[in-house]
This record gives sequence, structure tokens and C-alpha cells, in this order.
Amino acid sequence: MTDCFIYDAVRTPRGKGKKNGTLHEVTALELATQVLNNIKDRNTIDTADVDDVVLGCVAPVGEQGACIARTAVLNADYDQSVSGVQINRFCASGLEATNMAAAQVMSGQAQMSIGGGVESMSRVPMGSDGGAMVADPSVAIKNYFVPQGISADLIATKYGFSRDDVDSYAVESQKRAKKAWDENRFDKSIAPVKDINGLTILDHDEHMRPEATMQSLGSLDPSFVMMGEMAGFDSTIQQRYPEVEAVNHVHTAGNSSGIVDGAAGILLGNKEMGEKYGLKARAKIKGFASTGSEPSIMLTGPGYVSDKLLKNLGMDKSDIDIWELNEAFAVVVLRYMEHMGIDHSDINVNGGAIAMGHPLGATGAMILGTVLDELERSNKSTALATLCVGGGMGTATVIERV
Repeated sequence: MTDCFIYDAVRTPRGKGKKNGTLHEVTALELATQVLNNIKDRNTIDTADVDDVVLGCVAPVGEQGACIARTAVLNADYDQSVSGVQINRFCASGLEATNMAAAQVMSGQAQMSIGGGVESMSRVPMGSDGGAMVADPSVAIKNYFVPQGISADLIATKYGFSRDDVDSYAVESQKRAKKAWDENRFDKSIAPVKDINGLTILDHDEHMRPEATMQSLGSLDPSFVMMGEMAGFDSTIQQRYPEVEAVNHVHTAGNSSGIVDGAAGILLGNKEMGEKYGLKARAKIKGFASTGSEPSIMLTGPGYVSDKLLKNLGMDKSDIDIWELNEAFAVVVLRYMEHMGIDHSDINVNGGAIAMGHPLGATGAMILGTVLDELERSNKSTALATLCVGGGMGTATVIERV
């Protein structure tokens, strides 16, 4: 196997995924294009040396459809020889895309590739692509399908996490994100989004609510009570988990991931490509994995895939210095810490999607870049990044500083 190195990691700021969000006027294609242009310009590469661009996009329809990766390659004026492919592993799409791009290099089938992702949730709403898992009763019924919020509340109920537990986690996420921004910890990776005149539209994550407190979060109504009780999803998941007498609905808009727009890219290559352009390798991809998990509880995959990946690599949890897990819901991280036996001080040290938002197709690449920046800032060696995935899956990647 050929070593695959990370040479650069770039992301846009996250804009609120609503019509009044700053990035609502910017298409997903333009977000992806600006990321690709930043990678090209920051590293002064001849794009003819890029073999492929792999981008995650969870709702690949409308203006995000038609293989947005190839369209972005052409729109960014990359050499026409550069191919592009869009992939969808739900919330882990950006990390899976990066893993696929890395696999091309590791197998010797590519010398340089770009992985990443994009999602404009203000312009192409979540769920726009439909799907049998949700809409076809013959599929949904046998898999005890419920929306993710019900799954999150089931995890809280089954494993004994209270409303105070999830709100407390959310407040800490906001504090850590603000501290990270105040200390310029994201400066190396952020590529401000610009308009057609080259003027900056957005240069910070605008979803953050650093003023959040236990009192303010406690005033929010649970988001999934009506869905669970009136639409019958509580009864559905209790058929799969009959030991749960009643689902305790603890998740709100304040302790769940924010809906946002954004894009990210990771420049990957072998040693020879780095030497050709005088690029300093920032980290090596040690390995990656994906796995399936029970689809109704849905969000417990990160623990199982982390176990699988560490075993595949002959590593132990003690070999990991920093952990990064997408904050789809607060309980996802709380259960993961319990499963892995790790401390909150070692995971999501710069906050996460509860504070900054979760642009579905891009988040995986964003958190990989974030944890790489943190390894360098804290002078540590090895990190594991992972995400829970719709339909009951998990994806994880281990990187090691060079």
C-alpha cells in the first residue's frame, strides 16, 4: 500500500440554513467551486495532476444534482482531465468521500485526489431527495423506521441520559466553539465565501449561540414529542425496543445540530506529489472503516465503527490523542463517550455541530480538517474522526501527524 498524506484542508464558514442565512444567495455549486479554487491557489498545483474529486452531497437533486463534483471541477476551471463523483452516505458523506479519495491514492490508482462535500440546506431542504427507507411502507415497517430525533430520544431513554445531561453538553459545545473562534483556531482552514465582485460575504460560523445557558435551553420545548406521540413513531420504536415503557423526549433545537450551508475539501496525495510541489504533509491517513448498526435506534454506529477500525489497525483507544464526533444530537456524543470509555476533555475540544451547524454532505470533511488543526495546535499525534449515519451506520477515519 502507498502512504496517503493530507496536504491541505479547507472549509467555508457555515451559514444559517434558512432564507435569511447569509449563504442563502450562494448555490451549492458556488460553495464547492470556491473550496476547489482555494485548494488550487493555496497550494499552487497544476490541476492536471489531480486525478479525481469526490464530494459528498446528501440531497443530490435540483441545483445540487447531476454529479455536482464534476460540475464544480469544470466551474473551478480545473483541467478537463479531472474527473468528479458525488456520493451519499447521509451525514458521513464528506468523510466517506475523503476516505474514497484516499483509497485511490493508497491503492496506487491515483497520485493526487480531493475529497470533501457540500450542502446548501437553505436552498435544497433536507429530505428533498426522498427515498424508499422513509416513503415505502414495505421497507419502513420491517425496519421499524423512525425519524432521527426519535432515535436520539430513544438513546437518551434507554441509556439514562436526562434533559439536563443533553442541555449541559450543548452549553459546553457553544462555549468551546466560541473559545476556538476567539483564539483563531480555525484560521488555517477557513476560506471566506465571496461574491462575484470578490467581496467577502461570510467569514465566520453564523449559527453559533454562545450566550446559551442551561436556563435558556431549558425553556425550549422538546422537538419530537408530537412526532413521537401523534404520528405514532414512539409506538413504532417501542415495538423494536419493548423494554422501553415510554420515550423520554429530551432533544430540542438547542441541543441538536444546526441546519446550515457549507462546503469543505481535503487535498490528498502520495509522497511524490508532495515533493513535486514542495508541499509539507500535515498528516497521514492511517485507515478508515464504515459499518452498519441497528437501523431503528440508528445513531449508535460511531461506537461500533470505532471499535472495528481500531481493531483493523491493531490500535487501542489509548493510541488516540483526540476524538472528533459529529454532534448530530447531544446524546450521540454522550453515548459514544460511554461506549468508548473516554473523557469529554478529549473529544470535540473546539465545539461541534450543535454550536456551528451540520451541513450534511460537508460535515465529515469539516470535522477531519478541524481535528487535524487541533492536532497541530496542541502538538499531539493521532486523532479519530467519526459520524453517526442515517439508516444505522457509522464511518470513521484515523489520521496521524507526520
